[in-house]
Amino acid sequence: MVSVIEYVPGETLLHRLNPVTKLAIAAAIIVATFCAQTYGMLVALLALTFALAAYSHTTSKLVTLLKLLVPIAIVMLLLQCAFVRGGRTVLLWMTTEGLDSAGKACLRLLGVALPLVLMLSVTKLNDLANACVEVLHVPYRYAFTFTTALRFVPVFGQQMNAIMEAQCARGVEYDTKNPIRKLRLMLPLCVPLLVSSVGKTDATALAAEQRGFYLRTRASSFKRYPMHGRDAAVLVACVALVVLGVLL
Repeated sequence: MVSVIEYVPGETLLHRLNPVTKLAIAAAIIVATFCAQTYGMLVALLALTFALAAYSHTTSKLVTLLKLLVPIAIVMLLLQCAFVRGGRTVLLWMTTEGLDSAGKACLRLLGVALPLVLMLSVTKLNDLANACVEVLHVPYRYAFTFTTALRFVPVFGQQMNAIMEAQCARGVEYDTKNPIRKLRLMLPLCVPLLVSSVGKTDATALAAEQRGFYLRTRASSFKRYPMHGRDAAVLVACVALVVLGVLL
């Protein structure tokens, strides 16, 4: 997850769109994914996400996230099949209705997570925060909190890797295949990670306050984020996509 949400520079149309429009694209795909009731529509939405990723040269990030989501999707599939028991039995405890419900739930899991990563891969966090403040009139403190939380994800990942490497140098083996033993080895690492994260958060809050954080307004940003014709066209397509999700 360290490199999944990092910005990928580019000159594609998706990169040049207003950050709010990119956010609308991700929101439209997610809403359509929740509303869709057929496998065809769910698969089409996933295909659309990967097509946009291929166009913006961010497919590798989606594949990386997909490798993390597939085990979660498998567990969700098994649990859903265990709780939904309608229809005829297909294999062991799995029934036709259980497999149908579980398959749609797994596709929805992928359809919700991947568009957000795609949007973050083609949008700078500073531009996203400033555009939300200027266009959507979101209070700056909320936009700053959201983007700062995203910015800390790779920082905490790097910090965790550093702690694990330090423990490996002391003879701790984290490459065990036993999940219970690995969990017992990972839990003690939460304490130093928590201590370092509190220190980084306090330093960030102090730096933001010294730079006049509480004096920030909509007009404080030197960069403007106007909506162009291409943004309006994409927003219309987003509305149409949501309507398709509701109908299909």
